[in-house]
Amino acid sequence: MQVKELVSFLNQIAPFTYQESYDNSGLLVGDSTAEITGVVVALDCIESVIDEAILHGANVVLTHHPIIFRGLKRITGANYVERTVLKAIKNEINLIAIHTNLDNVHFGVNHIISDKLGLTNVKILNPKAATNYKLAVFAPETHANLIRESMAKAGAGYIGSYDSCSFTSSGEGRFRPDSDAVPFIGKAGELEVVKEVKIEVIVSEHAVSAVLEAMKVTHPYEEIAHDIIGLTNTNEYIGSGMIGQLDQEMEVMEFLNFVKKTFHCGSIRYTNPTKSMVKTIAVCGGAGSFLLKDAIRAKADVFITGDFKYHEFFDAENHLMIADIGHFESEQYTSEWLVAQLNKKFTTFAVRLTSVNTNPINYL
Repeated sequence: MQVKELVSFLNQIAPFTYQESYDNSGLLVGDSTAEITGVVVALDCIESVIDEAILHGANVVLTHHPIIFRGLKRITGANYVERTVLKAIKNEINLIAIHTNLDNVHFGVNHIISDKLGLTNVKILNPKAATNYKLAVFAPETHANLIRESMAKAGAGYIGSYDSCSFTSSGEGRFRPDSDAVPFIGKAGELEVVKEVKIEVIVSEHAVSAVLEAMKVTHPYEEIAHDIIGLTNTNEYIGSGMIGQLDQEMEVMEFLNFVKKTFHCGSIRYTNPTKSMVKTIAVCGGAGSFLLKDAIRAKADVFITGDFKYHEFFDAENHLMIADIGHFESEQYTSEWLVAQLNKKFTTFAVRLTSVNTNPINYL
């Protein structure tokens, strides 16, 4: 099993095209053709995690946060980032990050948080637009099923909890091959009229190339008439944050204590409660203050996230209660989830959840 196969799998569960423009997910250090001897999974990539990988004979460290984030102009060991990268290179440890792309997919970081809270009817808090395309292809009726099936296998036709979605309409196709053509149907110089179908499918941005290739391989025509149209529709399954409901209302302080216990918080910073009982909960793993207006608009009772600045707490304006549980605390279960996904998929190498507490913050 090569490193690139692991990266490909990660791209399936959280396509790297969904990472934010400022992010740096993917294979950051290493050799994509290297054989995997073991994987250590952690939230953060620091020196002690590299040491752990070396100790257990693992040559891959998979983390949520990328160790190389703002770019490096030199690697001299002057700080923890440079020392970590140097140690990884010296010991042939491959470093992979799966960051905001995992934040932005439906079953990613925020779904993990929602599951821990027992939320139901969850949905993306701030869905993204323009992440889908529509592919329309014209083909003879005889090959319609084959083309539909091949495109579906390549990733076309996913709409929420449904797959293999498509729409087919019938009509006539007209064409005249010239003397250099090698037509599947018809003769050079003669106008041909053929019963054809138009197959339309939704294709996510990351799957466009694979779907196009699958369509072309199975299509019988020498020249294939097709359209790829960018959609501005909002994609309800891709985006930031998540919102859902508790099964039953909880008294606000009882809920905060439940959150503190569930996420092992050293403390929770929170604004004045606006309700005595809470039910609708918005969440965002990591630093989520940018979603406060979305949480208010969605009429959340509580917004759980991390890294709120002092003045940002005022922005709640008594519309909801902000509960800052900490960056590490909100995302800590991401590593367990990744371990579970890798263990389900791969059996040729060991996957180990780090024993290192990478949280740089202590509480008194």
